[in-house]
Amino acid sequence: MDAEYRAGGLTDPEDEAGELSPAEAAERRSADVDAAGHGERLDRWLTGLAPEFSRNHLQSLIERGCVLLDGRALLKPAHKLRAGQHVEIELQPTDESRAFRAEAMPLDIVFEDEHLAVINKPVGLVVHPAPGNWSGTLMNGLLAHHAAAATLPRAGIVHRLDKDTSGLMLVGKTLEAVTSLSRQIAAREVHREYLALVWGRVEEEMVIERAMRRDPVSRVKMAIAPANLGKPARTDVFPLGVGDVQGRPVSAVHCVLHTGRTHQIRVHLTHMGHPLVADALYGGVPALGLARQALHAARLSFTHPATGEAVVLEAELPADLAAAWAEIGASGLPA
Repeated sequence: MDAEYRAGGLTDPEDEAGELSPAEAAERRSADVDAAGHGERLDRWLTGLAPEFSRNHLQSLIERGCVLLDGRALLKPAHKLRAGQHVEIELQPTDESRAFRAEAMPLDIVFEDEHLAVINKPVGLVVHPAPGNWSGTLMNGLLAHHAAAATLPRAGIVHRLDKDTSGLMLVGKTLEAVTSLSRQIAAREVHREYLALVWGRVEEEMVIERAMRRDPVSRVKMAIAPANLGKPARTDVFPLGVGDVQGRPVSAVHCVLHTGRTHQIRVHLTHMGHPLVADALYGGVPALGLARQALHAARLSFTHPATGEAVVLEAELPADLAAAWAEIGASGLPA
């Protein structure tokens, strides 16, 4: 479902404080262009001087003015070199290499012990570092929250929520807990329940069981797929009330996941003709003052990996969804 990330290496106190460690300090290298390099593109030639970096990263260093040719900064990766020229480069670390660093941030912790934590993730918080969001993620916050996170796969995060979905997320704090919780998720023994507002009238229960895959046209989207081409996915949907918004019906629904595919609730409900309110990616028109998809992970149930006890936790609707919910006049999460 996600790319695999592994946090590690944050053992130096300066890393914990957010300062650059000596390993991250920029290194300088230089060389003269020999006869074999005459006429070569600058970015291609630099792959020989710094083979441990990708050509894309070297191009970004050129564009940032980190490469000097005979003492002058160059801004064009395609610049053709001449024999005898002197090239100097400041090898700054990649964004990816800086991603897994501790960043102190407030975390709304619903439950925590020495084995695990459950976070109530706010809207707008990205879970994992990725292009465009190499810092300020939940993973960065967890690395600052407890030291053991640096030794765990993805800092202990065992499932994720989209940036603009709020609600409960489960995090392991030991390798044993991460392993146990991951196995529970794979066995569909972690139960995740959501509240959503959707366009259209939903007055009967629905069981949506349609396979999913990456959209073949838009790589940022998921799509319904034939069973032999996608991964199985099931969402149970229960009606909680219907209101009128700008002359159109909007329904409050309670969704129970049986699988955890990327964008599963959003895709399944859109497929049934009920896109989420304000879900721009899947055609949900904004309303009720919402600037993000109307989806909240409201209840999380699992077996504690150390005690074996059943744990059931809930998170109230955040302010934006609570206001929209009140306008609809719908009931809340059922017992």
